[in-house]
Amino acid sequence: MKNNPLFRVTTKVLFAPIILYGLYVQFHGDFGPGGGFQAGVIIAAAFILYGIVFGLSEVKSVAPPGVVQAFTAIGVLLYSGVGVVNVMLGGNFLDYNTLSYDAAHGQHYGILLVELGVGVTVTSVMMSLYYAFAGYKGEAGGAGN
Repeated sequence: MKNNPLFRVTTKVLFAPIILYGLYVQFHGDFGPGGGFQAGVIIAAAFILYGIVFGLSEVKSVAPPGVVQAFTAIGVLLYSGVGVVNVMLGGNFLDYNTLSYDAAHGQHYGILLVELGVGVTVTSVMMSLYYAFAGYKGEAGGAGN
């Protein structure tokens, strides 16, 4: 697929709109269908498509594995950090009412932050899985060789 101009141009044209749609799903998730998990998979799909068409080394230059692993940790810390902050403010874990002066605003902030943490985590885990499977060469003499 690396030498097919149709795939290369289509991927370059669709890369940004796929990510933009993933961000729409991410930030619209508290008002309708969608949220962090769906957005994470959509955004990861953009990078995986890029990797399939241009190769694993090219997608790793766009999103280095170390950065992807760091975002995995950041997403989990964001999700759990919201819960810890709620506990520190006198509420229950992931009880968003304590995040603002008004319970409704606190709920909104909490959902946005937790869903953002889920989205970042899912994106980075899906990309890590792609990196692991796309880079796997198999063992010499193993089953199927």
